[in-house]
Amino acid sequence: MPKTSSASLSAHNKTRDLPVLSGTVGPDVVDTRSVPREFGVFAFDPGLIATATCTSSITYIDGDKGTLLHRGYAIEDLAEHSTYMETAFLLIYGHLPTQAESDAFLKDMAKHRYLNEQVRNFFNGFRRDAHPMAILCGTVAALSAFHHDGLDIANPQDRDLSTRRLIAKVPTIAAWAYKYSIGEPFVYPDEELSFSANFLNMLFARPGNHYKVNPVLARAMDRIFLLHADHEQNASTTTVRIVGSTGSNPYACISAGIAALWGPAHGGANEAVLAMLESIGTREDIPAFLEKVKSRESGVRLMGFGHRVYRNFDPRAKIMQETCHEVIAELGLERDPLLDLAMELEHIALSDDYFIQRRLYPNVDFYSGLILKALGIPTNMFTVLFAVARTAGWVSQWNEMLNDPAARIFRPRQLYMGAEQRNFTPIHERG
Repeated sequence: MPKTSSASLSAHNKTRDLPVLSGTVGPDVVDTRSVPREFGVFAFDPGLIATATCTSSITYIDGDKGTLLHRGYAIEDLAEHSTYMETAFLLIYGHLPTQAESDAFLKDMAKHRYLNEQVRNFFNGFRRDAHPMAILCGTVAALSAFHHDGLDIANPQDRDLSTRRLIAKVPTIAAWAYKYSIGEPFVYPDEELSFSANFLNMLFARPGNHYKVNPVLARAMDRIFLLHADHEQNASTTTVRIVGSTGSNPYACISAGIAALWGPAHGGANEAVLAMLESIGTREDIPAFLEKVKSRESGVRLMGFGHRVYRNFDPRAKIMQETCHEVIAELGLERDPLLDLAMELEHIALSDDYFIQRRLYPNVDFYSGLILKALGIPTNMFTVLFAVARTAGWVSQWNEMLNDPAARIFRPRQLYMGAEQRNFTPIHERG
């Protein structure tokens, strides 16, 4: 972190120059670590919107330009030429694997897909109508009870073992959560199948049905995983880092990330897009719907457009749109009414000055829900699939934090607005 300049801060009749640090790319950052000691004040930044909590070399987003890089590689290049497993390797180890590294990694990851047979008993403790995210969150945390090796977070080999186990086992738990909810037998992992093909097989195969994974659909599933693998310091990733800063075991850290992702403001956007499309009804109803969106009093929101970070087009959205068309064509659903409605809504919204001026462009969630629906995946599994994909990013960020000598246990401060110290009155003296 080279110091490039300084920023002057004045408070409480003191003035100090604070270092301004520059990263490889992106905006400079004012180093405020000395401010509490020097000035006796703290920064007020609800939601940490303007605060860099760490240094990272994993993912970079330029929201104004619509850029998303993983270890320097554009998401468009990775989506076109790479796979989720190769991207996971990139996120974890910082470089694209050689053929030998890839072969060894894939073989090892396939071996780790299996769950301890005792984990099956966990599912019987849940109601059949339990939300799959509840099952996923609880069962991932419980993995620490089955894998005592790999829990020494000070040991790089242990961390690597846990990293691989989590990426490999979370899809199995996710698929079994779905099977449990519909009362079907669990399908065990198939080491001969790719990561995404195996996941689809665990979701949809049944004893005796000779399910064969469609390669076009497996590729679509792989792209969905790849496009959601990591996204800088979002709420769930920051949660993983916060829990990890306490020295907690990796399974607890990832379970905490899953819990954060479960919040509808974070992981439920693609489900909300489908609900919105279904509420609109027909193409003819779109103009009236958009008028409601423009009315601030209506409470109606345009889901799947705009992004907290991107002020331009979400670079993942175009890839997802193309993938959606591939899936619909492969399944013979060219006349799918929701897809037709989505395309018309996108066309009208992108031609409307109201949305153009506000830079409300389609994001990755606008089409991902349509793909998952076409694949036959129910909406209550959408966030679960998000968690499967994001596990690679979470464990990469967790590893990076533990290797960072500047990392500290998270301990944010507050602006206290409560009562000042009061004298205690015994209960018999209170009026």
